[in-house]
Amino acid sequence: MATPPDRAPALAAAPLRARSSLRQRILLGLFGYTALLSIAVVVQGFFVNEHAEHLVWTSLMNTEMDYFIERSRGDPDYRWSDTQALSLYDSATRPPPRELATLAPGVHDEVVVAGVEYVTLVRDVDGRRLILALDIDDMEHREFDLALTIAASAITTLLLLCAVIGWGVHRLVRPLTNMAQRIGGLRPDRSGQRVDVPDSASSELVVIADAVNDYLQRNDHYVERERAFIDSASHELRTPISVIAGAAEIALDHNELPAGTRHQLNRIRRTSRDVEQLISLLLVLAKDPKRLSANSDRVALDHLLPEIVEDHRHLTRDKDLTLAIAPLPPCEILAPLPIVQAAIGNLLRNAIENSDRGEIAIRLLGDATVVIEDPGHGMTPEEISAIYARVARGGREGGGIGLDLISRLCEHLGWSLRFDKAERGTRTTLALKASA
Repeated sequence: MATPPDRAPALAAAPLRARSSLRQRILLGLFGYTALLSIAVVVQGFFVNEHAEHLVWTSLMNTEMDYFIERSRGDPDYRWSDTQALSLYDSATRPPPRELATLAPGVHDEVVVAGVEYVTLVRDVDGRRLILALDIDDMEHREFDLALTIAASAITTLLLLCAVIGWGVHRLVRPLTNMAQRIGGLRPDRSGQRVDVPDSASSELVVIADAVNDYLQRNDHYVERERAFIDSASHELRTPISVIAGAAEIALDHNELPAGTRHQLNRIRRTSRDVEQLISLLLVLAKDPKRLSANSDRVALDHLLPEIVEDHRHLTRDKDLTLAIAPLPPCEILAPLPIVQAAIGNLLRNAIENSDRGEIAIRLLGDATVVIEDPGHGMTPEEISAIYARVARGGREGGGIGLDLISRLCEHLGWSLRFDKAERGTRTTLALKASA
């Protein structure tokens, strides 16, 4: 059996990827920028500090070394006196430790001797090597503690900045979020809808709201014109169809009609009835669903269903098909009688036209649910997919008012139409609204 138009796209549609909000994207971008900026500042500060430290040590050590050399040349009896932090090694009189003896001329930072860090200046003077060593172990520990303090301060500042950014972005994006929620709350079956913006809204939001409101207004006018046209055309068609149906009924009352003529008159009568059902459906679709209750009838489905089955039994005449009705529980609904007949009749006709042989089972549940299960053609999956595709593109299988209009009818009246794969064919479930 054919599938409703909204079924085929659902079969092939891939799972929708969850989309992040604009607020999340802005926050992620700003947080990333802030983090990268903080890292860049820290790294730059580290290199600047190391460079400045190297310049300070170079200047200090060269000054001390120049002072010693100048004094030594002016006073041959001058001897260097080590302090607690600063020591001088002369290869001629005082050999340096092994860690310092291998250093090349120049300033060397963070040289470890016996577990203590030194900054050293190595210089060759008059055929001897002079090494000036400054103990910076205590300063390095303080520098490490200061670096931890700066890192903690930077992290705290970064977290506070992220919180302020999050609060600011929330305030900036909130009007757009509210507008998106209002647009998402619009319903296609309602008229007179508008998207309002506060006086404090930005010019961009006003442009979006005006465009949406203009579209809603034009859509309302289009729907009203469509309903008016369908209503007018349907009423104009009713008169000639009624005349044709009436003439066929009168002609069939003559017993002397030839069999061929009677057969053609019966076809005219059945086709007229089908067109009348189509017109009734169009009239319902042209009305507001809230106004339908005034024109609805109390329909006893347990009485109507056998009549519909008997009206369609002639379609099984050239097939090895039987229509079987299960015991029907008492059930009554409030709905337009011609629409109920057209909906159930069209679904039953589709089941007949898409079955070869076997039994079509018709059941009525107590909650006003009609179930039609057909044996099907025994088609391959490729053939079923082809039918799904044709229906999805607006094609129609067989006669009747078409599953596309049936689907619109169910949506209009709040009914539920579902198609499921049965053991051999298709199970069609039409859930109507039971009357209170």
